[in-house]
Amino acid sequence: MRRIGLSVLASIFFLSVPAFADGEIKCELKYNLKGWSAIYKTAKGDGTITCDNGQSAAVNLKLTGGGITFGKSEIKDGHGKFSPVGKIEELFGSYGAAQAEAGAEKSAAAQALTKGNVSLEMTGTGEGWNLGVSGAKFTIEKK
Repeated sequence: MRRIGLSVLASIFFLSVPAFADGEIKCELKYNLKGWSAIYKTAKGDGTITCDNGQSAAVNLKLTGGGITFGKSEIKDGHGKFSPVGKIEELFGSYGAAQAEAGAEKSAAAQALTKGNVSLEMTGTGEGWNLGVSGAKFTIEKK
């Protein structure tokens, strides 16, 4: 009888644990970013990564790059969605991006970035103005 009780408890435990394909987790980024560009492009900000396995991390964000671009912008309450990963640590580091942009006053932005097998789709609305074509490096560091 005791074995049946342990089996039932084990079954309940395993049924309550979320199932992830190949141990993958899904994570999102909430962020704020402020910057400028005049040939050289730079922006800094902060955010929080939260994952569906309960992990989270406060992060610093940095965007650097160049091209034919001019402007000043600020994104508040931006949102990012990462491709599934095995662990949250895979999300930290530098992502590459190429973009074309144009906006005045209130504007919206969407961008896809990659770092090896990890991708990040970012969206946000903000204020400022910008015009140009650029390549950039977007870095996510744990605080």
